[in-house]
Amino acid sequence: MAFLWILACLAFASTAYGCGNPAIPPVITGYSRIVNGEEAVAHSWPWQVSLQDYTGFHFCGGSLISENWVVTAAHCNARTSHRVILGEHDRSSNAEDIQVMRIGKVFKHPRYNGYTINNDILLIKLASPAKMGMHVSPVCVADTGDNYPGGMKCVTTGWGLTRHNAADTPALLQQASLPLLTNEQCKSYWGNKISNLMICAGASGASSCMGDSGGPLVCQKAGAWTLVGIVSWGSGNCSPSMPGVYARVSELRAWVDQTIASN
Repeated sequence: MAFLWILACLAFASTAYGCGNPAIPPVITGYSRIVNGEEAVAHSWPWQVSLQDYTGFHFCGGSLISENWVVTAAHCNARTSHRVILGEHDRSSNAEDIQVMRIGKVFKHPRYNGYTINNDILLIKLASPAKMGMHVSPVCVADTGDNYPGGMKCVTTGWGLTRHNAADTPALLQQASLPLLTNEQCKSYWGNKISNLMICAGASGASSCMGDSGGPLVCQKAGAWTLVGIVSWGSGNCSPSMPGVYARVSELRAWVDQTIASN
């Protein structure tokens, strides 16, 4: 019996912080930037990271995909002098048990194009492994060939502006539920700027905004939250009636795997 109990404990330990299953479940009320979003339940998106410069200024989001790796947008230009903050909800609080992680290496997609904003992905290798727990755990990553259809409800999170002309980003992590668009639908807003390396969501009364860049667009796949998009670009005034554009993770998964395997 003792042996079975130990096996059961090991099985729990391996699944307790498995990808895409927050210890504190999120509550999404409004399928209503993160304009017109809502405050997230504290620590219910445990892969959400804040990228900050040496002064503590939050400039981009990101997603923890394993104890050693974070994914963000190439246009965020993360550097080894920056810091990755894990386990944060309220950026105005000093009481949270956050992990301030140094960056060991950064890997920007070699075909990132700042004009077309194609391949807008950057991998951060942490200088030391993150400690997994109730407030810090990884998101699953969309597989090559995964199909996330137009109309599917997904969620984006971040500390980005809640109005495009707001003086500062919010202290509390915000979330917004957004429907995916097909790329054909998205081209009716953005024309030929939309490539197969992008996926669109929104135009439904909510939108990502400045400061959300690099953060996650997650959808549920077989019950687990999966990273489908990386906040990339959108309307200059974060209009909730225009779709936001995200780097399409399923198209970039092979590069992610290669980069991690060789580093």
